[in-house]
Amino acid sequence: MTLSGISRACLTACIGLAFGLSANMQTASAGELQISGYSGYISSPHSHVDSNDGTTSYSNSVGWEGKPFEMPPFWGARVTYWTDRWENWGGAIDFAHSKVYADLSGGAGAVYDTLEFTDGLNLLTANVLYRHPNNSRFTPYVGVGAGISIPHVEVDFDATTDETFEYQVTGPAVQALIGVDVAITDHISTFVEYKANYSWNEADLAGGGSLETNILSNQFIVGLTYKFDNVLNF
Repeated sequence: MTLSGISRACLTACIGLAFGLSANMQTASAGELQISGYSGYISSPHSHVDSNDGTTSYSNSVGWEGKPFEMPPFWGARVTYWTDRWENWGGAIDFAHSKVYADLSGGAGAVYDTLEFTDGLNLLTANVLYRHPNNSRFTPYVGVGAGISIPHVEVDFDATTDETFEYQVTGPAVQALIGVDVAITDHISTFVEYKANYSWNEADLAGGGSLETNILSNQFIVGLTYKFDNVLNF
């Protein structure tokens, strides 16, 4: 599945959805719509990689590097809706553009010339959130979600001339998050958050090969949110 503009398309869709809803919903009702953008630091522990170059099968334990501040950088976008009907509960669509580079200094270096998800390890999830308002500017929240992994698969085996360099939908993903929203004005806030997501990735490779690996990503996030009050309450 070719998704060459996935990062820009998802960000554009999230922003367009938020502005479209805020412009067209009735202002007499009570819901709160938010659009958020974020970046930060990411890390991923070792994972097991099973692959096949079309002829030979390989099995390796691979270390991953996130390199969040190198191009392309780590970023994310989120659209959140809080409803008064279910007090303090909300839903969110979250897109995270992270990435991982395999450490090829060990045994995996004898198998792969390149093993990366660097544009990126993209995760699109639907989430349920709960927040705890209080009499301060600080509002803690937690959430869980599930969705799909849409990485840019970059694999080049040492033993072949075939190279995989494309976006694919590779499997499901889940995540959990905890954070604190800090109000700056009535409509603008910043937030800090820890988010852990886990993706199951099964990729088809050039030359009839395949690759499977499950990746845990730890994300330490700082972001900015704009809030639209009084949109339609579901």
